[in-house]
Amino acid sequence: MILTTTPSVEGRTITEYKGVVFGEVISGVNFIRDFAASIRNIIGGRSGSYEEELINARMKAMDEMASRAASLGADAVVGIDIDYEVLGENNGMLMVTASGTAVKLA
Repeated sequence: MILTTTPSVEGRTITEYKGVVFGEVISGVNFIRDFAASIRNIIGGRSGSYEEELINARMKAMDEMASRAASLGADAVVGIDIDYEVLGENNGMLMVTASGTAVKLA
């Protein structure tokens, strides 16, 4: 499965549009990560635990989107957009959404 943010795949022709596909992940951030991040906020530096959670959520959303495209018989997903939102009480949940157009290539 080819995944790209561009509207086409260089050297390939889109022969059929299968439709818009999505991958969504909502991830809760736990107390220990919140505590570690608050310490990082005070002393400075990057929050490795939050970065890891963000990377994992993004990868899962992309995988889910690719799986949905494959189920439609697509060879690629073009025009991919990834959105991030925080949800829930005290913004304790992270939502990552990946979307794009599933296409068949020649």
